[in-house]
Amino acid sequence: MPGHRIRIEDEPRRVRGLVGDQVVFDTSRAKLLHEGRLPVRLYVPREDVDMSLLVPSEKRTHCPFKGDASYWSLRLDDRVEEDLFWGYEDPKPGVAEIAGHLAPYADRLTLSRE
Repeated sequence: MPGHRIRIEDEPRRVRGLVGDQVVFDTSRAKLLHEGRLPVRLYVPREDVDMSLLVPSEKRTHCPFKGDASYWSLRLDDRVEEDLFWGYEDPKPGVAEIAGHLAPYADRLTLSRE
């Protein structure tokens, strides 16, 4: 699509994602995905996410520019955040850098950047 540009860059700061006092991720290796006029999205390496707090969701979506996305919900004690993260397990070649990364809905975490 003309005018639809995707650019990926390293997040220069350490980023922590919290739900209450619980650290869900802590990374210095995040990526920032800029896509047209959409909000910039943070992508966190799976290795830096506490995957023991996440459970796969049934939700799936498709992006013609990035590929098929899978979702994960957060389960923490009696709290559930449905479909809090998504990721592209086999992204299209133009965005291969986000393979192995998850993107959180940042407005549903208390994000900390240092």
